[in-house]
Amino acid sequence: MKNIFLLLAAVLFTITSVKGQILTNKQEQYTEADSLRGSLRPERAYDVLKYHLQVQIDPDERFISGFNTITFKAEEDLPIMQIDLFENMQIDSIMHGNHQLAYTRKFNAVFVEFEEALRSEATDSIQVFYSGNPLVAKNAPWDGGFVFKKDDDGNPWIGVAVQGTGASLWYPNKDHQSDEPEEALIEIAVPNGLTNVSNGRFVGKTDLENGYTRWSYKVNNPINNYDIVFNIANYVHFQDTYEDLDLDFYVLPYNLEKAKKQFAEVIPMMECFYEKFGEYPFQEDGYKLVETPYLGMEHQSAVAYGNYYKMGYLGRDLSGTGIGLRWDFIIIHESGHEWFGNSITSNDIADMWIHEGFTSYSEAVYIECRWGKEDALKYLEGIRKNISNKSPIIGDYGVNSEGSGDMYPKGANFLNTLRSIYNNDDLWWKTLKDYSLTFKHKTIDTKTVEDFFNAPIELDLQPVFDQYLRNTTIPVLEFQKKGKQIQYRWKTDVTNFKMPLDVFINKEEIRLYPSNTWKELPKKVEDLDDIAVNEIEFYIKTNIIK
Repeated sequence: MKNIFLLLAAVLFTITSVKGQILTNKQEQYTEADSLRGSLRPERAYDVLKYHLQVQIDPDERFISGFNTITFKAEEDLPIMQIDLFENMQIDSIMHGNHQLAYTRKFNAVFVEFEEALRSEATDSIQVFYSGNPLVAKNAPWDGGFVFKKDDDGNPWIGVAVQGTGASLWYPNKDHQSDEPEEALIEIAVPNGLTNVSNGRFVGKTDLENGYTRWSYKVNNPINNYDIVFNIANYVHFQDTYEDLDLDFYVLPYNLEKAKKQFAEVIPMMECFYEKFGEYPFQEDGYKLVETPYLGMEHQSAVAYGNYYKMGYLGRDLSGTGIGLRWDFIIIHESGHEWFGNSITSNDIADMWIHEGFTSYSEAVYIECRWGKEDALKYLEGIRKNISNKSPIIGDYGVNSEGSGDMYPKGANFLNTLRSIYNNDDLWWKTLKDYSLTFKHKTIDTKTVEDFFNAPIELDLQPVFDQYLRNTTIPVLEFQKKGKQIQYRWKTDVTNFKMPLDVFINKEEIRLYPSNTWKELPKKVEDLDDIAVNEIEFYIKTNIIK
């Protein structure tokens, strides 16, 4: 999760290179470091199969040390392998079996040199030993890093959030969203008396007899690098179930009763999301909600919660309608990411709208399940005030660039507009659920999304996708009076734009099929004021030319 109000300037256009820097029309300069992180170079031609991360965390020194064993399959002959680890972190050694490998570093990229090139299709592993003081976040989760706090009883309370910044901030990995390990073993050693909660199933703890206890968790599903986390505190644990799904909750002791009341919302949320999106996509790993010293994040099977047990978003309603104060924003939004972002992941962070647009739409889906479609539409209309429409919601590819923060509210309103274009709720809900199930545990791109939602209806939606995702403005429906006739058309950046929508003429709802050329209304209208456009179900603007 990123700040919904943080609008990141981004746009998808032609990229050119000038003096080693990559420029785009959003007037950003990309460096070689951005390309090393964001592009799939030959040195990254391998598929990660498993991480075994074993780390000890010293709260007093804010120091970590340990290793990550990276098991992988070479996709091409691989003489040199790129992994990623922030340059402020020390690499102590890189082992390949019993042999220590040479390596070079450039920015946050580490180039590991094999004694003999690994052959294509070979499965192998390296073990990276490392240590250091990782970056501390100034304001997590909006900037990446560790969070070192004390709870009200003076106990250490530590977490990490690295979406966007990158998991290589604290452990070595292939830091690109297109490649997720199929499984992970996460072992975190913390001072005795504290608990660590990580992703997946708890498999045991070991007293290391040095003042530390190692807590081990096994992830049995593909997991994005930035989702792999630890949560360290003096936690208490309670649990529940939904159907066959284990629900585990970890909170600070003095918040236990508040948590039992607040977290009861997980059950109706699961009921809704199971119906609309399919069953929880990480059944084998269970669902955990963990109290954290920062607002929240969608950490897979260990969702971070820091909303202070308030309704809304820190007690505020992002829609300004009052509807957002009926439910806990962090529980619903971050859990929605389990389907959209964690199960279905974008190959490149330029397509992060696939995470945030669908998850923001899941908020409205939850409202509709609980309180009906009318309130869901009011909520969606309300969050439009947070849309700037200053830059597109798709970013630049290959340089680790997200699109505009509009991907949250604009993405949600765009999806609701698609639903209205479908004009068939049974088909819409079937398509949305099929999308969730078809691409479960997969990484995809925007083209995949477009093709999938284009297929069930006869209309070509490509111009609609282009206008909403790749341009800043939204479609404007124009009306004018020409003699005794009233005409209408779309004004858009995209040429040959066609999108049906509903209008009310003398309170009678009819569907129009505008294009970029003027058409005459199918019904006689005496006055332009007799026309009302259904702007609550279609995210558009209307302009009456008089």
